[in-house]
Formats: sequence, C-alpha cells, structure tokens
Amino acid sequence: MTTHLSRAHSFSTAATRYAAHRPSYPPALSTPLERLGGPPPRRRTAWVDVGAGTGIGTALLAERGADVLAVEPGSGMAREFRRALPRVPVVLGDGNALPLADGSADFLTYAQAWHWTDPARSVPEALRVLRPGGALAVWWNIQDHATPWADAQAARIARFLGKDDEARHTADRTSEQTTELDFRRDRLRWTRRVTLDDHLSNLATHSAFLVLGEDRTATFLNEERAELRKVFPDGIVEEAYVVDLLVATRP
Repeated sequence: MTTHLSRAHSFSTAATRYAAHRPSYPPALSTPLERLGGPPPRRRTAWVDVGAGTGIGTALLAERGADVLAVEPGSGMAREFRRALPRVPVVLGDGNALPLADGSADFLTYAQAWHWTDPARSVPEALRVLRPGGALAVWWNIQDHATPWADAQAARIARFLGKDDEARHTADRTSEQTTELDFRRDRLRWTRRVTLDDHLSNLATHSAFLVLGEDRTATFLNEERAELRKVFPDGIVEEAYVVDLLVATRP
C-alpha cells in the first residue's frame, strides 16, 4: 500500500505533465478572493501560496497584482514553477512547518494542496503566520460528478484503484476537522473543453496513478479511452468542475 506521504511527493516526478494538463481555475474565483482585502493594486498585501505546485493557482494571484511568495515542498514542482513564473519567488517548504516569520502574511492560500497537510500542525502554523484579521483560503477543483459520464468514470476509477478518489470530499473533511477556524464556503461551477488525450493525461497526473506505475496506469487509460469514445466520438471532452472554496479569518 502506498502512503499519504509517497502520494504527496509523487507530483515532482511529473511536474512538466502536471503543468501542461491540469486545469486552471475560472475567472469567477477572483470575486470571492477580492473580498479578502480588495484588489491588490489598491492595497499592497502579503500573499503566501502554499503547496504552489507549478504555479497554476499562484498565477491567478500574481495576475491581479498581488505580492506573492510561493511555498512548495517538491523540488521538481518548484523547478517547473520557476520556469512558468520567473518573477515570483518560491521557497521549499510545506504547510506543516512554514518557513515564514510570525505575523508575516495577510493571506495564506492553498490551491489543491490543503489535504496534503496535517491539520493538527498546519492550522497552528496558519494562525502563527497570519496577521490579526488575515485570512486562510483553501480550494479544490473537483470534477462535477453530477455529470453522468463523470460519475460513471469516477466509479470505474474507484473499482480499478479499489478506493474512492481522495479529493472528492476534501472540503467537507476540512470543515469538520478544522475546528479552530470558522470557514465560510463558496462553490463555483465551470467547464472546459479539451481533447480526449489531454483529459486522459490530466488523469495520469493524479497521485493515485503516479504511484501506481506506468504499466498499470496505461492499462486503465487504454480502457478508459475506449469508454469515453462512446460518449465523445469527436474526441473532445467537456469537463465540468466545481471549485470548492473555504475561507476563514484569523481573529
């Protein structure tokens, strides 16, 4: 059995593919983020993006003019981040032991990354690093299983892997486990159209497949390609996502 830690560190082995195929986030995400402190051009604030990966989430903050520092535990992901966002500083570290001074951040963000932390450690670290009135924002892109084909795919993945997808109920677990903070929640629905190859390549960058091995992953992807051809004969997949956003303010 693979461990949570091995899955967490598996992304650095596929950083280039992750950057190429993982979805970004919808423009509508800017609205709840702006409620945290106003558009950065009017108010210079210290944003820290933790578990920044290849910079997909960080780019949204940087494009809005925020002063962002990225924190990323994986050296491979950090190298890809530097190629994508050479002007944004990135340091090695993780949310369980942030390499930051007390009270040094106005906002901490975790895009697709909070579930890789230990809340017993990462929550105290967030409270230590945030200034009074600062905010912690965590969010995930979750494939919308209300879409029939996506629900069927999720069932096939669960059967193949012998377990449920780890990210599916992450936001619910965060709200239940993180009692030190009072989270408010937004859900944003959006879609993107990609080729069948891109869709399958995205699946292959998920940690459950990265630790599975190339041969077994290829077996699943070949079978899945045949299933999806029945639904998308033109080879274009319309992916539907829900961005689950949780925001809490430090007292």
